[in-house]
Amino acid sequence: MCLYNRTEDLRTKDEGRRTPKVFSPLSLVLRQKSIIMGLFSFLTRKKEQKEDLDKGLEKTKTSVFSRISKAIMGKSTVDDEVLDNLEEILITSDVGVETTLKIIDRIQARVARDKYVGTNELNSILKEEIMALLQENESGDGTTFDIPADKKPYVIMVVGVNGVGKTTTIGKLAYNFKKAGKKVVLGASDTFRAAAVSQLQIWAERVDVPIVQQGQGADPASVAFDTVKSAVAQDADVVIIDTAGRLHNKVNLMRELTKIKTVMQKVIPDAPHEILLVLDASTGQNAIEQAKQFTAATEVNALALTKLDGTAKGGVVIGISDQFKIPVKYIGVGEGIDHLQIFDRKAFVDSLFE
Repeated sequence: MCLYNRTEDLRTKDEGRRTPKVFSPLSLVLRQKSIIMGLFSFLTRKKEQKEDLDKGLEKTKTSVFSRISKAIMGKSTVDDEVLDNLEEILITSDVGVETTLKIIDRIQARVARDKYVGTNELNSILKEEIMALLQENESGDGTTFDIPADKKPYVIMVVGVNGVGKTTTIGKLAYNFKKAGKKVVLGASDTFRAAAVSQLQIWAERVDVPIVQQGQGADPASVAFDTVKSAVAQDADVVIIDTAGRLHNKVNLMRELTKIKTVMQKVIPDAPHEILLVLDASTGQNAIEQAKQFTAATEVNALALTKLDGTAKGGVVIGISDQFKIPVKYIGVGEGIDHLQIFDRKAFVDSLFE
């Protein structure tokens, strides 16, 4: 087929005969240029994201893997002493005891099977086992800010204690979904904290997306109901509902979240589609304790780990995903609006080991 004489056979409505549709050389060149520029833009963005990730994980990488290097210095094989040192390093890096023991057991099994494993192979084995753990829990399976085609609007209910970056995460999610061409509506159902509604309002204005709010002290479930109803009326693609981060006890938390879900289901029967728990990675084991509380109170099915750039405790990503069998979906690697990323397990592990 000649590039400059491309045709498509089209059947006319009245005559039933085929007529050629001719693309001009200029239109073909412009289309090719558009495709190339789109590909270049995508590759540039992926490179920038990887650089942001590398920078965000620098403290964890320096803390953990410099210690591993020292632990195996002068050793030629992976023996019990090397494994004991590795176990201590992983536990103190907030990977967690259960997950660390699982990793050590797998490495021991490989050492026994392969008979001779040198310390120069330890990093690659450790990398493979961490990747396998994350894959088992479906962490890092996503690649883009997209939603299931049969879920419109796609409802995300965001939970988490105050101070973990919940409101900021919602704002950055809204920005990224909008950037991906989605119509987003925010719902301010955290009506307990004085500044919560106003902070979300600021993010809505910054990202230029609509927000449904009734002010401090309003009934959270009422706000959630109005939000999903408004989203359906606006033919929105994504709804993100903020919820209170500080209730007196687990029973109150469970009751409030259940009420919010129940009223949303009057409008969208299978809402919420995603219950996203936001955790501050820099708190290490405290993040794991928060995960215990929220997973006991509601059906969390996705995790967002924030503030990875400010901590050497990035190992908590591995431990939380493994311990709770919940996929890590988003990670925060900086303060910029572009610094909330879809969690890519391969890129994450590569950054730790590079």
